[in-house]
Amino acid sequence: MHHGAEDAVAGRITPAAGRYGGRSAEERQAERRRRFLEAGLDLFGGGPGYRATRITDVCRAAGLSSRQFYEEFHTLEDLLAELHLYVNDVAQRSVLAVLPQVRHLEPIDRCTRLFRAYAAGATADPRHTRIAFVEIIGVSPRLDRQRLDRRARWIDFLCEQLDDAAGRGEIPPRDFRITAAAFIGAINGLMHDWAVGWVDATRDQIVDELLLMLLGRLQVPDEEGEG
Repeated sequence: MHHGAEDAVAGRITPAAGRYGGRSAEERQAERRRRFLEAGLDLFGGGPGYRATRITDVCRAAGLSSRQFYEEFHTLEDLLAELHLYVNDVAQRSVLAVLPQVRHLEPIDRCTRLFRAYAAGATADPRHTRIAFVEIIGVSPRLDRQRLDRRARWIDFLCEQLDDAAGRGEIPPRDFRITAAAFIGAINGLMHDWAVGWVDATRDQIVDELLLMLLGRLQVPDEEGEG
């Protein structure tokens, strides 16, 4: 699938571009898959949630048959797995889109811009937030591995940004892995609690709170500071 920037922000899942009339078998298949993914996004992310959804519900929402579903996916879990990767990719693209624009900024400004881009990609569509931080939890060992793999990638990315800043002499060098793991864990925990309604706050309040945590760690004085 190809996801344009506008489609990602709007939460639409789009197939490869092609003619509507006289479409090839590949184009028709891409359209069917898109309809199943959109149905899953609505049902898992909007309600009633993955655990309360059946394949027949997805088929009804997509306007397609169960036979067509099984031509695309083995199980309902396969659909959730693909959607989890999709919503992560949307957030990742949001970050990578601004990365070239912020490389020249000081660490505080750079991390602020990057995290706000991540938050926009992860929360602009509430269905994405629900799938990424709630519906994926505790489904199966397979999806736990997928979830932790994506978490590890975000930890690596944050470490790379902090190591780069340290290499430029902008912040004191150290092992940033604990800081990165703690911050990514805080994102996952707070976003989960906010998405399920355990934390009464606006999206901006959630984003600001997490950003303060990250910037606070960046501004910790060097333990071997002067004086």
